[in-house]
Amino acid sequence: MLRVVSWNINGIRRRLQSLGCQVPSNCSTDLRHILEELDADIVCFQETKVTRDALTEPLAVVEGYNSYFSFSRSQRGYSGVATFCKDSATPVAAEEGLSGLFANLNGNVGCYGNMTEFTQEQLRALDSEGRAVLTQHKIHTWEGKEKPLTLINVYCPHADPGKPERLTFKMHFYRLLQIRAEALLAAGCHVIILGDLNTAHRPIDHCDAGSLECFEEDPGRKWLDGLLSDLECQTGSHIGPFMDSYRYFYPKQEGAFTCWSVITGARHFNYGARLDYVLGDRTLIIDTFQAAFLLPEVKGSDHCPVGAVLNMSCVPAKQCPALCTRFLPEFSGTQLKILGFLVPHKQEPMWGQQVPSHQIQVQKQQKSQDHRYSSRPQKRRGGSRRCQKNLMSYFQPSVSLPKTSVVELPRLPLVGTFITPKTPEEDVIATTVDDQVSVSEVEDKKVVQTLFWKSVLSGPSPAPLCRGHKEPCVMRIVKKPGPNMGRHFYICARPQGPPDDPSSSCNFFLWRRPS
Repeated sequence: MLRVVSWNINGIRRRLQSLGCQVPSNCSTDLRHILEELDADIVCFQETKVTRDALTEPLAVVEGYNSYFSFSRSQRGYSGVATFCKDSATPVAAEEGLSGLFANLNGNVGCYGNMTEFTQEQLRALDSEGRAVLTQHKIHTWEGKEKPLTLINVYCPHADPGKPERLTFKMHFYRLLQIRAEALLAAGCHVIILGDLNTAHRPIDHCDAGSLECFEEDPGRKWLDGLLSDLECQTGSHIGPFMDSYRYFYPKQEGAFTCWSVITGARHFNYGARLDYVLGDRTLIIDTFQAAFLLPEVKGSDHCPVGAVLNMSCVPAKQCPALCTRFLPEFSGTQLKILGFLVPHKQEPMWGQQVPSHQIQVQKQQKSQDHRYSSRPQKRRGGSRRCQKNLMSYFQPSVSLPKTSVVELPRLPLVGTFITPKTPEEDVIATTVDDQVSVSEVEDKKVVQTLFWKSVLSGPSPAPLCRGHKEPCVMRIVKKPGPNMGRHFYICARPQGPPDDPSSSCNFFLWRRPS
């Protein structure tokens, strides 16, 4: 039996930190614990959010597994996928990306199909976000036949409604994925596409499909309609090259969601969507798939793992492909270190070995030069002919300038002599007024300080009550770029759920007034 699992982990380092991995040397043990808990021969992670320079050896090299990463080249802490294979399921080939532009000279999967509809710039952009890793395995089917099996681990783009160019990017990625998968099928290879496809296919796969405008007309859903076969197999129904493994076993299962909103706490009421899939070619699913499953009890991400069990055995390769992370220069011990360039390398002549005459002559010249430099007389501290000038000498008046006669100007009387002297009564009144002004200034200052510390120590103003439950709301902040970015607002504190459930959120919303 071969067990495969896919999980959008939403940051592999953050997941390890939540398990208490603070020391990098312990991360390998914690990651191995996660892999063993998933209990799969092949584990595919999406949204690892690890770039090449941030990849550490405990994440890359795990005992008993060989791993294959794809990194985002356009943005740090973004996207990224990784496939971990047990040593008993070591692939015969591995490749990063769908277009073949990042393929190694040896150890790549091949079979790219006709990609002439894309330019080289488009292909490079589609593969530069680290969204696909391919591993090819040699398998024995239940009939005893030996065939290649290619797993395509994908993290498909999300289409932001406010960015129409991202929808175009997403559909281009879908098209490129289909071209590559169909090319592998045409070459006689079994194919499994697994990962986060970022589209809920049918209304049964979404918690609130009825409220979404033109649900069936979504371009991503139309693409899935063309890729997948109709499970009902009615006369005239579409027969695509792939099948949805979970719907093959559970065609009417409701509430089978794999992704929930963390902000609204929708996982508490299972109010989400099914975005993660294990797709296989028709022959493979009908003949070898034994089960498909979801693991909603596994926490740590806004997605849950999905997987399948196949009735086949994997023949491990004798050596890992070149894409394996243990072959990276920084982990394989072949990367040159900076100390190798800074430490002088001295070679002493062997005992009894004759030294060439020209080397002896060079050494004598160096010794004579050293003697000449060392015998040079040092400068005397005192008695030098040319004394260094002091900095203050530049600010003293020059002696060579002629002395000018000093012109005495008539002295003016002081200003106080024109002021009429005050009487004793006026002095008393002025002193009383000054004292009253100083006292009032001190009192005003104390009042201002008191009000300030009261505002600081009293904390923020109490949150308003939601209209549905009359409970204090929670405050959120807008992080999406736009005119409201950075603004605070209040929403109902209860988790999001079905609208007819009174215990779920009442959808209360209120902007916070600026202080």
